[in-house]
Amino acid sequence: MKLLNEILRGILIGIANIIPGVSGGTMAVSMGIYDDIIYSITHLFTDMKKSIRTLFPYILGAGIGIVCLSFIIEYLFLHFPIQTNLCFIGLILGGLPIITKRIKIKRSDFSHSLIFILFFALIIGMQLLGGQGTKDVTIQISLFEIIKLFLIGAVASATMVIPGVSGSMMLMIIGYYNPIISHINLFIKALVALNFDQLIQSSMILVPFGLGVVIGIFLIAKIIEILLKHYESHTYCAILGLVIASPIAILMGIHSTTFNLPILLTSAITFIIGLIIARFAGQE
Repeated sequence: MKLLNEILRGILIGIANIIPGVSGGTMAVSMGIYDDIIYSITHLFTDMKKSIRTLFPYILGAGIGIVCLSFIIEYLFLHFPIQTNLCFIGLILGGLPIITKRIKIKRSDFSHSLIFILFFALIIGMQLLGGQGTKDVTIQISLFEIIKLFLIGAVASATMVIPGVSGSMMLMIIGYYNPIISHINLFIKALVALNFDQLIQSSMILVPFGLGVVIGIFLIAKIIEILLKHYESHTYCAILGLVIASPIAILMGIHSTTFNLPILLTSAITFIIGLIIARFAGQE
């Protein structure tokens, strides 16, 4: 049962990471597993057995979420955008008690409030930038582009680890979301068709991006571990700002103008379902 619960959590993290505006880090925090994941990433080589045991079900679940359920989520967002978004908002808000328990403030401190406001504003600002739309870039293979892809992968992965910040939204803002997704699809099709020319071409784009993703995850995880160790309350105030801003950013991203009683009722139901799932996934 515990393994199934961990895989379920991984599925939610995987789905969240591929949806612009939703953060896998937020899902991890809301389910109370963020600290464990950060520790396991940063101690992968020094405490390998424990780290692999912790990360494996989450990685497996994330893989299932991305590969097997992404098309279902795409369908739901296309045909039921409000209900689907409200479900994710329920998932996020359902984990708030877990976060607030970690903020141990003995006396009123202006610095905690300031950090909360700054990181809250960061998410709203990113959503405003992303909502304006950015023209997709055209990726041309060159040494400069390979270095750029590595750096973009590092930045995108770092934002995937930080709660409240959507790595997919970051890629969309800078115009690389659709090109990267397109090359992933091209790579899969070329692999099935054994088209080696296309495999090589797509690999020259995806490999540097993927290396950047791996480096970025390890780097930002180490930074977050240090912050949690020495400035836990301040760090969780920042995380709380990011997480509370996330539902607002999600609502800002809803472009549907159709609201009626059935939509409102079904949205309320999916919101409650999200709260229930978050409560279940947050239990040990």
